[in-house]
Amino acid sequence: MTRPLPKALTGLRLPAVASPMFLISGPDLVIAQCKAGIVGSFPALNAREADGDPIMLDAWLKRITEELDAWNQAHPDRPAAPFAVNQIVHRSNTRLERDLEICARWKVPIWITSLGARPEVNEAAHSCGGIALHDVINNTYARKAIDKGADGLIAVAAGAGGHAGPQSPFALIHEIRSWFDGPLLLSGAISTGGALLAAQAAGADLGYIGSPFIATQEANAPDDYKQMIVDSGAEDIVTSSLFTGVSGNYLKPSIARAGLDPDALASADPSSMNFGAGRSKPKAWKEIWGAGQGIGAVQDVRPAAALIDRIAGEYQDALERMVALAAARKGE
Repeated sequence: MTRPLPKALTGLRLPAVASPMFLISGPDLVIAQCKAGIVGSFPALNAREADGDPIMLDAWLKRITEELDAWNQAHPDRPAAPFAVNQIVHRSNTRLERDLEICARWKVPIWITSLGARPEVNEAAHSCGGIALHDVINNTYARKAIDKGADGLIAVAAGAGGHAGPQSPFALIHEIRSWFDGPLLLSGAISTGGALLAAQAAGADLGYIGSPFIATQEANAPDDYKQMIVDSGAEDIVTSSLFTGVSGNYLKPSIARAGLDPDALASADPSSMNFGAGRSKPKAWKEIWGAGQGIGAVQDVRPAAALIDRIAGEYQDALERMVALAAARKGE
């Protein structure tokens, strides 16, 4: 049995968190996701300003907070879901300390941490009443994250977009659940309501959905990127460490368009990863586009709310099938 979920992860329309996508997720997408009933999120590093300009992260959090508050006052019968901010906990992120202070001041309800588990980041989340969820790709990292004070885990399994892990979701969830009964999310090709229900059946509390939201009207992605998501499927995803130093999943057509052979990519050392001002490989994410293996379920570019409607309908259909199956088995 798992423990009850924290309040920030309950009362959602669907058991789902929209993953924070580098360069893609911004206030428009987050607000649409939250209003439609799932947790919306964005990486703090997406909020960028020129030297001397007002701090963009401050402006984004002000807008998101105020618009969701206004929505809740106008729609008390269907309040918005809470939002999350992703912090890249990597030594090259020179903004981390500043961004932690800003997020604490705005009382961000859900903090998602990636590429490093540090107690002081979890403490910053707790200082304002928030919860901290940490990305992990294996059981070893999962234990370290909980030992350092994370409240929950995001199991990033094979098939996920961006910096994905290599393990089967079934293996990863089983190993984590053998010792951890707290909040557990699953990432990896969750693009349909059936996949979302399967994540719960495997032992996760919620699904973590990213790539389908690239092909939404609110996503901060070029039109070509959105159309490439629509036109591609699982066979069009390639895994490589070349672009950031850490293994990630990318769209083959975007790699070919950049003049590289997607079937003959070199590897890169993790030390080449850089989230500072002078990124070592500026083409990563901006020209070499990330995506997960679940994009075959994406058939068109639509509003985020319409995508969530589609997943909600599929989830209900899948749940009804499982209830009918359970009843039939009980009657055997």
